[in-house]
Amino acid sequence: MTCPSLLARRPAVGNVVSSITHRVRAEDAVGQFVRFVLVGGATTLVYAALFVALEGLGYLPAHLVATAASTVLANEMHRRRTFRAGERVHWFTAQWEAGGITVIGLLATSAALGVLDSTVASVSVYVQVACVVTLTALIGLMRFIALRWIFRTPVADAA
Repeated sequence: MTCPSLLARRPAVGNVVSSITHRVRAEDAVGQFVRFVLVGGATTLVYAALFVALEGLGYLPAHLVATAASTVLANEMHRRRTFRAGERVHWFTAQWEAGGITVIGLLATSAALGVLDSTVASVSVYVQVACVVTLTALIGLMRFIALRWIFRTPVADAA
């Protein structure tokens, strides 16, 4: 016979999934940061796929196209999902504000790729992607801070 108290318990996995789901949906800074990281990870995969696919054009054209495409996608996902500002912030405003920070990132990652290309005889495309991903993660943290606290739109009171 199974112990009745074991029959009444919810599975531990269900509690963990519920806790994670609650954290991702939360509207506090931690919840937004979790969503920011998830969106950043997804759009970094888009960047990597485009960069590898276009690498035959040279590292700089591949980097520019992959950055532009993944940035527009990331900005829109952040507007709608991360910060849930789809109703408060216009598409162009979100692209403009986050795009300005992206230009800084584009300059930094392009310079890093240029240095890597000029100092390493035969650099792998995967090393190039790893270099960009590392710098992009650091710049992404700056971007989150800017979007969360600097470019914050006022929320109307529910009164």
